[in-house]
Amino acid sequence: MLLGAKITLGPFVSEDYGAMYCWANDIAAARLDGPFRPVNLVDVVRQLENAGKDPSRVMFAIRKRNEPAIIGYLYIQNISSVHRSGEIIIRIGEERNRGQGYAKEALRMALDYCWRHLNLNRVGLTVFRDNQRAIRAYKAVGFRAEGRLRKFLFIDGAWVDVLLMAAFRLLRTKREQNEKNLRILSLRANSRAHSEVSVTGSAEFSNLAPAARQAPVAKEAP
Repeated sequence: MLLGAKITLGPFVSEDYGAMYCWANDIAAARLDGPFRPVNLVDVVRQLENAGKDPSRVMFAIRKRNEPAIIGYLYIQNISSVHRSGEIIIRIGEERNRGQGYAKEALRMALDYCWRHLNLNRVGLTVFRDNQRAIRAYKAVGFRAEGRLRKFLFIDGAWVDVLLMAAFRLLRTKREQNEKNLRILSLRANSRAHSEVSVTGSAEFSNLAPAARQAPVAKEAP
């Protein structure tokens, strides 16, 4: 389980199935995702139960910290170890939980997971051009627009443009750079300590050497 300041990302449990089924069949929310198609509960349960068996996908349930109820989900899918790329899908299920910063934190945690655990270099996503709230959240965590698919989908009687966005792994994440700096400082401290011990030992030997040379040599009794 991944722990954040406000939320956690973790596995699904059977108590989540009802909420996931309702969100999958929410026509209003579907207008921001794609053409609506009703989804059977059996299909929802099958997808969640088989989540861990697909190496090209990681599925997280989003929960508030210290609360068991699911508030959304995040998928990392189309994971390619060859191209070191993947795609993210995220959704906060209920309107009352939107605009609270949960999605931004989930995205930041997911990107960190992609860089540090999946060793990805690029993570992409798609978003409707008129979904400005989602676009602002994506930009806030590092996604940038790469292109636009004009009149790509026909939703609720109108054509919709879709934006392509992506985030890239930095040469070194800030956390990795901090860890590297700490290792360097630790090595330098150990090196200085070793040098001081060596110099002290040499000085003590030098001080004792003349005294040892001047000490009388005991003769054996005849």
